[in-house]
Amino acid sequence: MTSTAVEPGALVIVLVEPQIGENIGAVARAMLNFGVTELRLVRPKQAWPNPRAQAMASGADAVLEAARLFDTTEAAVADLHRLYATTARRRDYLKPVATPRHAAAEMRGFVTGGDRVGILFGGERAGLLNEDVVLAHTLITVPTNREFFSLNLGQAALLVLYEYGMSAEDIPRGERFEMGGTRPATRAELYGLFDQLEAELDEAGFFDNIRTKRESIVQNIRNSFQRGALLEQDVRTLRGVIKAIAGKRVPGSRRKKPPTA
Repeated sequence: MTSTAVEPGALVIVLVEPQIGENIGAVARAMLNFGVTELRLVRPKQAWPNPRAQAMASGADAVLEAARLFDTTEAAVADLHRLYATTARRRDYLKPVATPRHAAAEMRGFVTGGDRVGILFGGERAGLLNEDVVLAHTLITVPTNREFFSLNLGQAALLVLYEYGMSAEDIPRGERFEMGGTRPATRAELYGLFDQLEAELDEAGFFDNIRTKRESIVQNIRNSFQRGALLEQDVRTLRGVIKAIAGKRVPGSRRKKPPTA
C-alpha cells in the first residue's frame, strides 16, 4: 500500500477492484483528455502494471505510470477532503444524489478552492460495495434508461470527466472556511473520529441488544456526520467531547443503562 500526503487542490480518480486492464487504460485516456492525472487503484483483479491498460491508454502513459495501488478504499481516499461515489443502483442511504453535470460544478468549485476531491468508480461486475459508498459525501448517478442502465467503466468515467472539463467555463465558488485557519477535514481525520466513537459505543454496551444490526447502525452514524462538511477543528472538538464523556466512566466497567419509566 502506498501512503499519501495532503497536497493542493486536485481531482483524484479511484477505481475499486477494476477487473479488466483495457478499462483502466480507457479511464486513464479519458483522464488525460480533460487534464486529470491522479489515478488510484484499489485491489485491481489483474497484475499491475498491465500491458493491455497501456495499449488502451493510447499515449496516456504518464497517468498509468503514476497510478498508486492500495489495499483498501479507506486508505486510497484518506487524504481527500470531499468524496463522490458513482452508482446506478438505488442505495438505502440518506445522501445527496447528483447528475454528473451538477457534481462536476461542485467538484470544480472545491478543487479551485484548494480541496482534494475524489471520485469512486466500482468494478465492472457489481459496482461499488455498500462499505465503499458509505465513505462518500455525494452519489453521482447518470440519468440513463432505467431498463438498461449499465455503463462500461471507461464510458462512465468519460461522462463524468467531460462534465468536469466543461465546468471550467463556469467555475462556482467552492465552500471555503478561513476562520481560525481551519480547513475541511480529510477522510483520515473522519475515520479517526468514527473509530473513537464506535469504540466508546461498544464499551458502553450500546450495541449489546442490537448486535445483528450493528453494521447498518454504524453506517447510519457515519452518514449523519458526512452529510455536513466537517472542518478539521470540528473533528478535534468532537473527539475531545467523546474523550471527556468516556472519561466519566469507571475504568473497566460499562455505564449503567438509565432506568426505564
